[in-house]
Amino acid sequence: MAKLRVGLIFGGRSGEHEVSIRSAQAIARALGSGANADKYQVLPIHINKDGGWLFGEVAHQVLTSGKPLMLTGTAEPAAKSAPGAITPGAPSPLGRLPVFQQLSEIDVWFPVLHGPNGEDGTVQGLMTLLQMPFVGSGVLGSALGMDKIAMKMAFAQAGLPQVKYIPVTRSEVWSNPCVFPKLCDRIEAELGYPCFVKPANLGSSVGIAKVNSRSELEAALDSAASYDRRLIVEAGVVAREVECAVLGNDNPRASVVGEITFQSDFYDYETKYTDGQADLLIPANLPDTVTRQIQEMSIQAFQAVDAAGISRVDFFYVESTGEVLINEINTLPGFTATSMYPLLWEASGVSFEALVDTLVQLGLERTAQAAE
Repeated sequence: MAKLRVGLIFGGRSGEHEVSIRSAQAIARALGSGANADKYQVLPIHINKDGGWLFGEVAHQVLTSGKPLMLTGTAEPAAKSAPGAITPGAPSPLGRLPVFQQLSEIDVWFPVLHGPNGEDGTVQGLMTLLQMPFVGSGVLGSALGMDKIAMKMAFAQAGLPQVKYIPVTRSEVWSNPCVFPKLCDRIEAELGYPCFVKPANLGSSVGIAKVNSRSELEAALDSAASYDRRLIVEAGVVAREVECAVLGNDNPRASVVGEITFQSDFYDYETKYTDGQADLLIPANLPDTVTRQIQEMSIQAFQAVDAAGISRVDFFYVESTGEVLINEINTLPGFTATSMYPLLWEASGVSFEALVDTLVQLGLERTAQAAE
């Protein structure tokens, strides 16, 4: 029987480029291991940091080495000479016959693009237009899962409890001297300190700051506004950070619950991706009733944003009051061998290899249902 050709697309123009490569490496190994080796053929497609699309040998090299291409100026010399490479300023990939032929060889896409320009519905829209099956959420679920403000509005509509927050725009931050102080006054009055300032559309804690004073608030707002035109400020809460993985389409299921512990002030980018900076406790030591509540809320959140296939849902458990507050949903979570999502499913009885196989099948299933 012919193998299913899986287009593994990774890299991208976001700040999570390197994490995407690591996730793609783990997924490629899983698709080529055990029973999966007889079912799937991996066709890597790498998007470099300046937006060039790389196929064939160069994409394989990046996937094998785990290192991003070193860019010089605005174009990558290796990409120019490599067969199947598309560089910025060149005609659209879909308008060039050789590349179109390579895309047409793919049976199902497995996007592993974390952050903007990949996890936010843009690539999902392209795949939908091409009428090609793909793993994960569609345009709506991806967009809602990426934008923290829209996400929280969807959670509120679904009745999911969450921390107090205030949406902010870049124009309010980079405004005249009368508007900005009033914004800071409002944040202090409604949320107080500590609070967290975040770009609305970035992942992996990029651009996030914990603030404890007016001067820190002003600096954090200015910094976050440099990343995104939409920002969010959230009230700080003394709580345990717990996470639950979701798998499925119309009838999703939730994994065991895991907990993240760390010594830093908060779970920032360095803590998240530096070995030894954080510990994952799976399963988390929680009362059974709290575990069930988190699992139920995870599925509610998954359905509230119309997610599909894969998601990780993050919560705050306020032990002093017993409250469970939803933080966010990640529709394309980190997928390295040490990432929380696959580890949660491993603890739930689903191996890494079985997990990627299930995700591919869910992508095919979802496309087939849409065609009916």
